Amino acid sequence: MNRQKVWNWMVVGLVLVLVSVTLLTGCAPRLRVGALRSESKSVELGDADSAHVEVSFGAGNLDVTGGAEKLLDADFTYNVAKLKPEVKYTDGTLVVRQPESDGMPALQGITGFQNAWDLRLNDEVPMDLRVDMGAGTSNLKLAGLSLTGLDISLGASSSTINLNGDWKHDLDATIDAGAATVTVRLPKDIGVRVEVDAGPVIVETQGLTKDGGVYTNAAYGTSEVTLRVHLQAGIGHVSLEVED
Repeated sequence: MNRQKVWNWMVVGLVLVLVSVTLLTGCAPRLRVGALRSESKSVELGDADSAHVEVSFGAGNLDVTGGAEKLLDADFTYNVAKLKPEVKYTDGTLVVRQPESDGMPALQGITGFQNAWDLRLNDEVPMDLRVDMGAGTSNLKLAGLSLTGLDISLGASSSTINLNGDWKHDLDATIDAGAATVTVRLPKDIGVRVEVDAGPVIVETQGLTKDGGVYTNAAYGTSEVTLRVHLQAGIGHVSLEVED
């Protein structure tokens, strides 16, 4: 068994421990699977000239990308009624959250549980983005967005964060990988500096030069634009890949 599989099993084990504790304490409410529901939601930017976006997702499958004509175009699919997503927008602040995200262990052990979000954000709006992901899988394709800030927090999940693209300005990003298996895809022609604070985690790289806990690509220090990433990881597996 290779090292990545070992760490993946460790992540699964951690999730099972959390589930067991929740079941023993009986603190979490019992949720029930019902009919599969599909909903769509759009949000206009209004008079604001920039946006602060917060995505809080407890468990399931999360996709975030660009391409929206409005500030947000979203599709939601779920079969637990209490997980009906909440979308709130006020004066440039957009919050998309799962009501039970703080009580996520209540979802564990439910046979047939489904929860999937497909969020599309506007490419042109200057945007500070925060994503808080619990358990499950996520695919965050973010390079097309006009990001002014990026903060990602991952739980026991399998996540791909795609930052490969033609960035127009510098960006500082923070990724707290927790117990996740995470792949970060990075650009080749834009300067990249990744600082890694890691616990007992495997870090694999492709196309980067390592100096202590700092990884840089060939364009770092020479390109007009720089992508700086601070990545903190607990247990799990981290892959940093420079895309061609």
